[in-house]
Formats: sequence, structure tokens, C-alpha cells
Amino acid sequence: MALNAEESGRLVALLGEHAEQVTQRWTEIVAASLRGRLSQAELRRQLDELRRALVTTGEQGIVDLEAEHAAELRAVLGELSRGRARQGFSATETAISIFALKDVFLEVLETRASEGTLRDYVAFSGLVDQMGLFTFESFVRTRESLIADQAEQLLELSTPVVKLWEGVVAVPLVGTLDSARAQVVMERLLETLVDTSSPYAIIDITGVPAVDTQVAQHILKTVVAARLMGADCIISGIRPQIAQTIVALGIEFGDIATKASLADALRHVLRLNGVETSRRQPRRES
Repeated sequence: MALNAEESGRLVALLGEHAEQVTQRWTEIVAASLRGRLSQAELRRQLDELRRALVTTGEQGIVDLEAEHAAELRAVLGELSRGRARQGFSATETAISIFALKDVFLEVLETRASEGTLRDYVAFSGLVDQMGLFTFESFVRTRESLIADQAEQLLELSTPVVKLWEGVVAVPLVGTLDSARAQVVMERLLETLVDTSSPYAIIDITGVPAVDTQVAQHILKTVVAARLMGADCIISGIRPQIAQTIVALGIEFGDIATKASLADALRHVLRLNGVETSRRQPRRES
């Protein structure tokens, strides 16, 4: 809701003449809702900056959040929203920082009651509602962006590619393997194969709870991509339950080597390289 020229002028006068009162009372109300999670000094600075942005916008003649001359006001609101989202505040706590201004307007207008006080309060409240909605939308966009970034980081952390031996890398998979994660696995494996010039890659599925047709297809695509890069893949972690499921589903791994454990897969690769290995015998008690 935009304020006309007369309403904007009265808003500028109110925020200018009662600057200290508005900022102080606004800070007290918001601080109570945040329960000490933000310092009084920082909160006061933010709200006073917002008050000054409102005054600057009103001095242009008309207070309209969508107007070109309200760019500074939108910027301050956006920065407050992004800051709250990054600091872990809720959307409600963020919105209260704006809607609390209604209570401040009511208290100040009651001290200077006149014929147009009610109309001014309704107009000012409409502007605060518009600011609150803008703040909420900015908060949601920032929170969604943060969640997407965190999900991407977790996805990368959950798909490490480690070097086990000279010329041998491994991808230990843990959890469900969906299309998005399979794409990350493939990209990271191929990048590592290029960086290390490794001719062998072990895909360990010990931590994958179940293997269905979709998971098998993702694994096979990764194997084919690695082969195109000149690397042979060995699949390890084929537990009895998974082996039974693979047979029941009729999934064919073709000529891809499969092993029960990561250790067996590594021994297999070392034998292919001509390195002799032996299992450690348990120490006999004297």
C-alpha cells in the first residue's frame, strides 16, 4: 500500500520529530521477541537504519515500496531479512521486526490525537504490512538458497573419492543412491581418475542399504563412464542380501568384477598389477 503525498509528509514528520522514541520503543518490542539472540546495540542500529530509510523515501514525495526511489528502503529490508535467515531466526521472528512498528505508531499517534489520527494509523499500518510481506519473501528466498547450498555441500561430502593405492581409487557409497547423487558420484570419480591417472576404481556399496533396479542402473552408468576414461571398475560390498536381491531382479553386471568387501576388491586389483598379497594369520597364543 502506497502513501499519498500528505500521508508521506506526516509519516516523515512523525519519524523525524519522534526519532529517539520510535527507535527506542521499536527496539524494546523486537528485543523481547528475539529473547536475547541479538544484541540490543546491533538491533537498534538495524531498526534505526530502517527508520532513516523510511524517512528518505518519504522525503521523495510518496512512500511506495515498489517505486524506483524506494530502492534504499528495499535494500535495507532485504539485508535485514538475509541477515536473519543466515543467523537462524525464524520467518515469524523476522516478520515481527517489521510488524512491531505498528505498535510504535499507535503509541506515538495516541500522544498527538487529532481528527486524522485513525486514517494515518490505517495508512501507516498498510505500509508496514507491505514491508512485512517484502521481508518475508526475501527471508524465504534466502533460506531456500541456504538450504540448496547446504544440500549440495552434504551431497559432495557424502560421496568422497579416496586414493587407496598407487593407481587405485575408491568411492565408498553410504545411503540411498538417487539420480542427483549418482551424477555427483560420476563427476567426482571421473575428475579423480583424470587427476590421478588411475587405471582402477573400486565402487564400494557396503553402506548402501538396498540395491534396486534404479540403483543398479546408476552404478552401471558410472562404470561405463569410467571405462570410457580408460579405467576398470570393481564393485565391492556385495552382501548376501544384496546378492539375492540382484539375482531376484535379474540385474546383470556382465563382465564387471564384484567382490564381497573393499579389502577383497583391493587385493584383486593388486593381483592384477602383479603385487602379491597374503591374509594375515591370527597370532597363536603361547
